[in-house]
Amino acid sequence: MRPEVDLPTFAAAHRDGALVIDVREPSEYVTGHVSGAVPMPLGQVTARVGELPRGVPVYVICAGGNRSLTAADHLIRAGVDARSVAGGTAAWLRAGHRIVRGARTTA
Repeated sequence: MRPEVDLPTFAAAHRDGALVIDVREPSEYVTGHVSGAVPMPLGQVTARVGELPRGVPVYVICAGGNRSLTAADHLIRAGVDARSVAGGTAAWLRAGHRIVRGARTTA
Protein backbone atom coordinates (compact mmCIF):
# COMPACT_ATOMS: atom_id res chain seq x y z
CA MET A 1 0.00 0.00 0.00
CA ARG A 2 1.27 3.44 -0.93
CA PRO A 3 1.37 5.98 1.89
CA GLU A 4 -0.58 8.50 -0.19
CA VAL A 5 -3.70 10.58 0.39
CA ASP A 6 -5.84 12.35 -2.16
CA LEU A 7 -6.25 16.10 -2.19
CA PRO A 8 -9.73 16.24 -0.57
CA THR A 9 -8.46 14.11 2.34
CA PHE A 10 -5.43 16.37 2.75
CA ALA A 11 -7.53 19.54 2.47
CA ALA A 12 -9.79 18.33 5.29
CA ALA A 13 -6.81 17.42 7.48
CA HIS A 14 -5.17 20.79 6.71
CA ARG A 15 -8.33 22.63 7.75
CA ASP A 16 -8.19 20.68 11.02
CA GLY A 17 -4.60 21.83 11.70
CA ALA A 18 -2.63 18.81 10.51
CA LEU A 19 1.16 18.88 10.57
CA VAL A 20 2.50 19.39 7.05
CA ILE A 21 6.13 19.18 5.97
CA ASP A 22 7.27 20.47 2.58
CA VAL A 23 10.21 18.47 1.24
CA ARG A 24 11.06 20.79 -1.66
CA GLU A 25 14.24 22.84 -1.79
CA PRO A 26 14.21 26.27 -0.07
CA SER A 27 14.11 28.10 -3.41
CA GLU A 28 10.93 26.19 -4.31
CA TYR A 29 9.35 26.62 -0.90
CA VAL A 30 9.60 30.42 -0.94
CA THR A 31 7.89 30.66 -4.34
CA GLY A 32 4.72 29.24 -2.79
CA HIS A 33 3.77 26.66 -0.18
CA VAL A 34 0.74 25.39 1.69
CA SER A 35 0.07 27.59 4.68
CA GLY A 36 1.68 26.26 7.85
CA ALA A 37 3.93 23.80 6.01
CA VAL A 38 7.26 23.24 7.74
CA PRO A 39 10.19 23.35 5.30
CA MET A 40 12.22 20.14 5.45
CA PRO A 41 14.07 19.51 2.17
CA LEU A 42 14.20 15.86 1.13
CA GLY A 43 17.95 15.75 1.71
CA GLN A 44 17.41 16.69 5.38
CA VAL A 45 14.57 14.29 6.20
CA THR A 46 16.83 11.53 7.54
CA ALA A 47 18.72 13.91 9.83
CA ARG A 48 15.56 15.65 11.05
CA VAL A 49 13.22 12.68 11.54
CA GLY A 50 13.55 13.11 15.31
CA GLU A 51 11.78 16.47 15.05
CA LEU A 52 8.56 14.79 13.96
CA PRO A 53 5.92 13.48 16.35
CA ARG A 54 4.89 9.85 16.58
CA GLY A 55 1.30 8.71 16.78
CA VAL A 56 -0.21 11.52 14.69
CA PRO A 57 -0.41 11.83 10.90
CA VAL A 58 2.31 13.89 9.25
CA TYR A 59 1.42 15.07 5.76
CA VAL A 60 4.32 15.33 3.33
CA ILE A 61 4.09 17.58 0.28
CA CYS A 62 6.38 18.55 -2.58
CA ALA A 63 5.82 19.97 -6.07
CA GLY A 64 4.09 17.03 -7.73
CA GLY A 65 4.11 14.05 -5.36
CA ASN A 66 7.31 12.13 -6.17
CA ARG A 67 9.65 13.50 -3.51
CA SER A 68 6.92 13.45 -0.90
CA LEU A 69 6.24 9.79 -1.61
CA THR A 70 9.95 9.01 -1.19
CA ALA A 71 10.06 10.98 2.06
CA ALA A 72 6.85 9.38 3.38
CA ASP A 73 8.24 5.89 2.71
CA HIS A 74 11.40 6.76 4.64
CA LEU A 75 9.48 8.34 7.51
CA ILE A 76 7.18 5.33 7.83
CA ARG A 77 10.22 3.07 8.17
CA ALA A 78 11.41 5.42 10.95
CA GLY A 79 8.11 5.09 12.84
CA VAL A 80 6.31 8.25 11.67
CA ASP A 81 2.69 8.04 10.47
CA ALA A 82 3.57 9.83 7.21
CA ARG A 83 1.22 10.41 4.29
CA SER A 84 2.26 11.80 0.92
CA VAL A 85 -0.08 14.33 -0.67
CA ALA A 86 -0.93 13.06 -4.17
CA GLY A 87 -0.23 15.70 -6.81
CA GLY A 88 1.63 17.94 -4.38
CA THR A 89 1.53 21.71 -4.35
CA ALA A 90 0.69 21.82 -8.05
CA ALA A 91 -2.55 19.89 -7.43
CA TRP A 92 -3.29 22.08 -4.40
CA LEU A 93 -3.10 25.17 -6.62
CA ARG A 94 -5.08 23.59 -9.46
CA ALA A 95 -7.86 22.83 -6.98
CA GLY A 96 -8.08 26.54 -6.15
CA HIS A 97 -6.41 26.49 -2.74
CA ARG A 98 -4.23 29.37 -1.65
CA ILE A 99 -0.50 29.27 -1.12
CA VAL A 100 1.83 31.44 0.93
CA ARG A 101 4.90 33.02 -0.62
CA GLY A 102 8.15 33.70 1.21
CA ALA A 103 10.05 32.02 4.00
CA ARG A 104 8.31 30.52 7.00
CA THR A 105 8.44 33.04 9.82
CA THR A 106 6.88 31.13 12.71
CA ALA A 107 7.71 27.87 14.43
